[in-house]
Amino acid sequence: MTAASTAAGTRAVRPGAGAAPLDALFRPASIAVVGASARAGKAGHAMVQALRHYPGALHLVNPRGGEVLGRPAITTLRDASDVDLAVLVVPPDAVPGALQDAREAGVRAAVVCAGGFAESGPAGAALQDRVVRVAQEAGIRLLGPNTSGFMNPVDRTTANFMPAVADLAPGSVGVVAQSGGVNLALAFLLARAGVGLRLGVGLGNAVDVDFPEVLDHLAQDDATTAVGLHLEGVADGPALVAALRRTTARKPVVAFTVGRSDVSEFAQSHTGAMTGSYAVTRAALQQAGAVVVDSLEEMVAALVALRAVRLPAAAHVGVGLLTGQAGPGLVVTDALGARGVALPTLTAATQERIAELLPPLTFQRNPVDSGRPSPTFGDVLRAVADDPAVDLVGVYALDEPGALDPVAALAPVAGRVLFASGGPADALAARRAALDAVGVPLLAGPGDLATALAAVVSDARVRAVADAPPVPASRTVGRTLDEHEAKTLLEHYGVRTPVRRVAVDRAQARAALADLVRDGGRAVVKVLDTAVVHKSDVGGVHVGVHDAAGLERALDVIDAIAPAHAPAPAARRYLLEELAEPGAELIVGAVRDRVFGPVVLLGLGGVAAELGGEPVLRLAPLSVARSEEMVRALPAAVLDGFRGAPPVDVAALAAVLRAVGQVVCDHADVTELDLNPVRMTADGPVVLDAVVVAPPKGDTCPA
Repeated sequence: MTAASTAAGTRAVRPGAGAAPLDALFRPASIAVVGASARAGKAGHAMVQALRHYPGALHLVNPRGGEVLGRPAITTLRDASDVDLAVLVVPPDAVPGALQDAREAGVRAAVVCAGGFAESGPAGAALQDRVVRVAQEAGIRLLGPNTSGFMNPVDRTTANFMPAVADLAPGSVGVVAQSGGVNLALAFLLARAGVGLRLGVGLGNAVDVDFPEVLDHLAQDDATTAVGLHLEGVADGPALVAALRRTTARKPVVAFTVGRSDVSEFAQSHTGAMTGSYAVTRAALQQAGAVVVDSLEEMVAALVALRAVRLPAAAHVGVGLLTGQAGPGLVVTDALGARGVALPTLTAATQERIAELLPPLTFQRNPVDSGRPSPTFGDVLRAVADDPAVDLVGVYALDEPGALDPVAALAPVAGRVLFASGGPADALAARRAALDAVGVPLLAGPGDLATALAAVVSDARVRAVADAPPVPASRTVGRTLDEHEAKTLLEHYGVRTPVRRVAVDRAQARAALADLVRDGGRAVVKVLDTAVVHKSDVGGVHVGVHDAAGLERALDVIDAIAPAHAPAPAARRYLLEELAEPGAELIVGAVRDRVFGPVVLLGLGGVAAELGGEPVLRLAPLSVARSEEMVRALPAAVLDGFRGAPPVDVAALAAVLRAVGQVVCDHADVTELDLNPVRMTADGPVVLDAVVVAPPKGDTCPA
């Protein structure tokens, strides 16, 4: 056996009781490469090359013995001892046996690089199950299978089959990627942006070590300042959300998930993971405190900023913008507006101070255009940063020798400022190093600056709302409820519904109508049956009924509904309700997502639907603050009163959202709850229609 020489700073002992749970995996004192190969082009050859700078004991295992890159190889891992990490670069069928050998060698963690497991089909899934059993029996923590490995440049532990990772610069950003390829892509994108890597992990099939554990590892690692998270699918939504909340309480997380288009089949074959709803996943990540981005490039820009600048949690964050050139300032302002980040107008006192420092030809209310950087640029920046409405400042200026010393100008406001520039690559690299030394991130251009500013704002905002703790379900409804039953259930949770009567025949319907319209009112007459979900589509809803003739016409149409949509007329029931006051109509609902559990939805209904926009989704149960945040996410036109409708009572609608979430949380078998519409009257929200869906007793409720 031959071990690499020990470099300064390498731990002299193996990770022990005081080490983090995953240190044997990510910070091992000794490594064995099983499947090490002397043949160029083999994965085992590339892995040894990738570990060329590893300072600890390195054992190379090849059944033929010989040498690999000048190092003697042993023929079996059983001949080694005191091995923390085994990197298995062997065919999938050989993995169980290799893990048995690892057990004999006292191995504590393993990386399984081979594919051909659950992602490849039933036979691969069976092999994967066997691998998991062997690892569990041996007490070996497992990364993979189907992963390219991980990179820890800080400790020069780069167990990845791409040799170039050995030369990645160490830094403070952690990456947790479902895909090993994305892990590598992000590492090199960060390097191009001048950002070093603390730890980059490709999870692969994640049969053991998964998102929650790696997130917790990075959360507890003081050397990690920010985390990038890449998802293709989520197996355990609640565990991921809980880990994200623990992590974002300590440091920022930037998340990117695929799924806007139909990639579910490819994602399944690629990772063997369950791909959940794209919209729900994004909402869950954000609710757990992550900054959600739309591309890997946006993730890099966000991480460049957040590794150095993190604001306190706040619902409202004011951004000031100072530019050396007007055009780029307009680009940033426009991009921020598209992301929902407004630039507050500076106070009169701030504008007066800026007017003393800049010529009157420039715009000075926010954004502030200096025209061209001058000796007063730093003073202008401090004036903007000191404005009471400004929490964060973005600065853009081209790199013009002699025009601006960015370090001198920006260092006094470090921790609250992001800087972007343009110029020769060598000059910007030097600027980046100098700015990093004083805690000021350097972005590549106006677009990246806007992305980074929005990310810092989002990070502060998403942490400003406290969520309600999860609650276990305590009851069931037993079956899908009809509209009357659903509304009765909602009333027990404090939700307002119209006064109504149930009639099982025409005589009862006539008596109910007489009762409901005795003071000159009008009624709504509906078919009452769970088989008719879309009642209006089949003539099952009649609005404004006020006399016997109108009632008979309505009942005739209801009785004529085809039996395929409802029971025969002899078994038909009717629901009569008071006609609700006018108002804007919204859609409130909840589903039991198969990955994340109960989710509440708020969307636009009726004529307000023409305003567009995606529905607001949040995980349940909802706190008061979270439910009110959902309501305030509606378009301002709806909140203020759409087309003469009464303004939305934020607190009252938020209470409806909480109630809907609580119904799904309390009842283990409720899979869907649909309130469509909820009318926002002058007296508050009233539910006009409701459906509660649950499988019959004895059927399985989707998890």
